[in-house]
Amino acid sequence: MKRRVWLTLGAVVLGGGGVVSYAVASPSAGHGAGGQAKRPVKVYDLALTGGASGERKLPRTDTRQFSLLGVSWTGATKRLHGTAQVRTRSVGTGEWTAWHDLEAADPLEDPEAGADARGASEPLWVGPSDGVQVQVVHRDGSTSSGLPRGLQVNLVDPGVVTDAEAKAEPAGFVVEGSPSDSASPADSQSPADSESPAESPSAAESATASGSAAPSDSASVSESPSATASASASASASASASASASASTPTAPPSTVPEPPIVSRAGWGADESLSPDPSDYNADVKAVFVHHTDGTNDYTCAQSPAIVRGIYAYHTQTEHWNDIGYNFLVDKCGTIFEGRKGGVDLPVLGAHTYGWNRESAGIAVLGDYTTAGATDAALTSIARLAAWKLGQYGADPAGTVKLTAGATQTNYFGTAFTSGTAYTFNRISGHRDGYNTQCPGNSLYPQLPTVRAWAAGPVQGLKLTSLSGAGLSGSTYYTKGTVTAKWSTTTPGSLISTFQVLVDGKVAATASGTATSASATLAAGSHTVAVRAVHQSGRTTTTAAVTVVTDTTAPTFTTAPKLSLRTGTVSTTAVPVTLGWKAADDAALKSVSLLSPTTAAFGPTTTSSSRTAKPGSASTWSMKASDYAGNTRTSSPSFTPVILQETSAVRSGTWTARSSTNYLGGKSYSSGSKNASLTWTFTGRSASWVVSRAATSGQAYVYVDGTKVATVDLKSATTSYRQAIWTKSWSSSAKHTVKIVVVGTSGRPTVTTDGLVYLK
Repeated sequence: MKRRVWLTLGAVVLGGGGVVSYAVASPSAGHGAGGQAKRPVKVYDLALTGGASGERKLPRTDTRQFSLLGVSWTGATKRLHGTAQVRTRSVGTGEWTAWHDLEAADPLEDPEAGADARGASEPLWVGPSDGVQVQVVHRDGSTSSGLPRGLQVNLVDPGVVTDAEAKAEPAGFVVEGSPSDSASPADSQSPADSESPAESPSAAESATASGSAAPSDSASVSESPSATASASASASASASASASASASTPTAPPSTVPEPPIVSRAGWGADESLSPDPSDYNADVKAVFVHHTDGTNDYTCAQSPAIVRGIYAYHTQTEHWNDIGYNFLVDKCGTIFEGRKGGVDLPVLGAHTYGWNRESAGIAVLGDYTTAGATDAALTSIARLAAWKLGQYGADPAGTVKLTAGATQTNYFGTAFTSGTAYTFNRISGHRDGYNTQCPGNSLYPQLPTVRAWAAGPVQGLKLTSLSGAGLSGSTYYTKGTVTAKWSTTTPGSLISTFQVLVDGKVAATASGTATSASATLAAGSHTVAVRAVHQSGRTTTTAAVTVVTDTTAPTFTTAPKLSLRTGTVSTTAVPVTLGWKAADDAALKSVSLLSPTTAAFGPTTTSSSRTAKPGSASTWSMKASDYAGNTRTSSPSFTPVILQETSAVRSGTWTARSSTNYLGGKSYSSGSKNASLTWTFTGRSASWVVSRAATSGQAYVYVDGTKVATVDLKSATTSYRQAIWTKSWSSSAKHTVKIVVVGTSGRPTVTTDGLVYLK
């Protein structure tokens, strides 16, 4: 279809001494906020001059500001048998970049383009720049087959259409006014045979003037016209045998999944005067081809609308296509932009994958994904968009489909296609699957299986990560009633419809697709709990169920906490005691803890602990039993250790008082007389006899309530003081008598006593 865009023409004198022509599109009535761009989109064309055999170049040249560039030539069907290299100067830093290879686009035109369509490289986003250097080197440096005629470097200033973009402009940049004079565009050249490398294009052929200095860097050689970027001029010029485009506007079918947010053409500042012809439509969308646009990945997402405008201007004003080639574009932040006009919900005929446009839609990711993968945000948006478009026609994004080739060609993998023949493709494919190109890049292409899985469902990687409000014992959870299930997925939440908490297989709670937890209340008894994720497609996946027991009964102390005296060293501040207890639960006891007079934690099977108690004052020994459901019970008995000095005992026989700071209270009694005795009477539930021990210590009998209960030997290899050597406990507190009788052991009869301790 022939198209004409009326442009305002002007000329700018460049720092390199040449003159460059530029074109400014007349803004459409509905373009941008308020209907006028703050700075219009401009395209500057600079001719490349002849140099050494098989080479065209442009020396370092000062230019007006631009952010995107490419190289084009006369004849849309001509191949560039060589490598185009560019370097640019940053507006922000003033530094020149390294050389960057431009990848040649498909050597075919947009089916809606006019006869003036040009062959071109892929456009390259370089960011705000004000200088350029170019060299195009023939593949083998020979003159046997020359470079195409009319070689130009095309610089695109995407303009400024919003206040936010205006604020982001580099410091010192002056917003220009649009030229006011209007003229009809010059007629384009008819396609010509490629010229000899020795020939230099005239000013008439290029419609530009150029500098003359040659770049010093050597050029690399490209063996294949295959493109690594997705903005290739790969529109199918030939309709397939089974499908054709229609100029009539079809009715948008509903989709099986929700439409994702899409920035409209007005939203990114499309100048509709650049694409005046009506859209053509396919019968449906059978597949989606994923592309990348090449260029830098260092752009900010605030620059994304400008990048889209730049590609739009390049496709329409440099390559002379009817519109931007892609149906949709996605930036690294996941923002989706409407591409080719005609309605996002309609099967618009695009120009993105040569030979396969008649039955597909094209999605391009802004950036170069040759060595770095696309972001999760970008992959998510591709999946949502592809699922929505395919869902309009009942297609499974994870499935395959037969597409009819519209051209005879070979793809990146060497698979040959014959026009009119049907071939099997994934519903979500990469550009390289249909054409001989590296697009969408060696890192994005392996990510397409993830995109298919996310788009089709069910939800991937669903895990029940925790169940709060419940305690886990073995493989069973215990709760008092309310639990909060927490989960994780690898499928992004924007592709998930809902989550459901299932109790005994029934929905007990629901949450949004972006939620990560939900709570449910369980009745008494044993239950199963699981989480089910519902993908936007309706497909479901469910975690393995866990057993949860609702337990509202608190644990019990079957034996209340109690103290008993134990052996060890006694002082006026600490008496050795044993804390004993027994706890139980009707479901699962978790732990027992000591709350006072000090703190400690014990496992469910522990029933005693060695502690010390302060003598002479009552201490509350508070303990708490906890079960896995969170139920607790506390018991807090009180005990008082009392030290009875030896002076308080009833004596018989001979006893000698001794004084030393090693003794309790500084004094003790000692006797070597056989049958000498000391008797203490007290009311309590536990007692211990305190002595001094040495190698010469003798033996003593112990009588309790008049009955001999033990013979105690005080002999020790080392001397020690204040030792509780014998203890006795009772089930309850009562009045008791403890009597100590000296045995009179031969050779070591002496017994030294330091008193008696009892608990009350």
